[in-house]
Amino acid sequence: MHQSLLLLFFCFSLPCFGQEIIVSDVDNFWKAYDQIVLEKDSARQIDLIKTLYIQKGTPGLDGIMRARRYSAEEFVYAINHYPKFWASVRKNTLKSNQFSQQIRKGVKKLRKIYPGLKPVNIYFEIGILRTGGTTIDKMLLIGSEVALTDTSVITSEFDARYPHLRGYFNTNPIEDVVFLNVHEYVHTQQKETIGNTLLAQTVMEGVAEFLAEIALNVQSPNPQISFGYQNEAKIKREYEQEMFSPNLYNWIMNNTNNPFGMRDLGYFVGYAICREYYSKASDKKLAIKEMIELDYNHESDLIKFVEKSRYFDRPLLQYKNEFDKKRPTVTGIKEFDNGSQQVSARNRTFTILFSEEMNPDRRNFELGPLGESNLLRITKVIGFSDDKRSFTFEATTEPAKRYQIVVNFGFVSKENYPLIPYLIDFKTAE
Repeated sequence: MHQSLLLLFFCFSLPCFGQEIIVSDVDNFWKAYDQIVLEKDSARQIDLIKTLYIQKGTPGLDGIMRARRYSAEEFVYAINHYPKFWASVRKNTLKSNQFSQQIRKGVKKLRKIYPGLKPVNIYFEIGILRTGGTTIDKMLLIGSEVALTDTSVITSEFDARYPHLRGYFNTNPIEDVVFLNVHEYVHTQQKETIGNTLLAQTVMEGVAEFLAEIALNVQSPNPQISFGYQNEAKIKREYEQEMFSPNLYNWIMNNTNNPFGMRDLGYFVGYAICREYYSKASDKKLAIKEMIELDYNHESDLIKFVEKSRYFDRPLLQYKNEFDKKRPTVTGIKEFDNGSQQVSARNRTFTILFSEEMNPDRRNFELGPLGESNLLRITKVIGFSDDKRSFTFEATTEPAKRYQIVVNFGFVSKENYPLIPYLIDFKTAE
């Protein structure tokens, strides 16, 4: 009897599921804020945000800073330039602890439909307006300055970096914090957080959105879903052209400056795919398990999953082949044959040749398989040729060394189709 009472006490005292909800970083931010607004010296302000907020932070604060690349300098900039915003959002962010019990109930409902749910910690943070919720290292991170907002929050000080936030705040996100947490909790259970293609990221987001609905037995509060069904034929037609693109940002984490006037429509497409998959499944619990445990970046597994939904009219490989045919390619390097083992170390100029005219405003390079130690480091960009079919840069090389650099899909054609990545790989002569 004594042991039973002890066990019962333990379960009520601590979350038996092994999950914690941590809000201490929110309080620390406002303590730092109050000191910073009284300080005129910019260097001292940066020191205050570091010592009173960042260095006192939980693993969640470290995580959200890495996930969204926040810096001490950017925090101070935002504090100094958006005083009306911070004053208007402060009261709401301090309500984060009030949602703990509701969130636990939401997670319990998610666990009911997916018994394999693994416990993760939830951290309420103050960031710099780039996320309402995200995950990293199996932590669930809530950006309270975005997620705990409503129509009263002032955005008149914002510049062009945040064009979507007024509309988002007008939807009273604070009323949907539980839904957001369950959505993000699903992400912590998935194999990946970033998809290799638009289709992979779309399904990843769709699984989280749809299963939050199923678990909580409520409709998604996000306007993309109802808007999507109202405009489904046109959205699907446009999406089919890009689903195998490595570029996510026409459909996810974009703004309203697009043909539909609605951001994040990839969420709708993913939701619609998952809804169809679920509706056709005879074993609903198995369907939920398959959705969460899918290897989204394993292309053949992903294609099989999507085709079971029968959401698209044609086999997915047809869309993929059509897309790949439209992508530009690198046809070679002007100064030497790629793969050469005897490139002169005195060669300083490298000219990439393309199969067609390229967009001169877009480019990017990545590390090769051998990593940073063998990177061909660009020292000067000369740029595109007049006909936009070649791109020249300068780099310094040493004798008898292998060099690599990937000409990546940030290069796009005149019609904005992403380049098929090309590895420049050569060795200099002794």
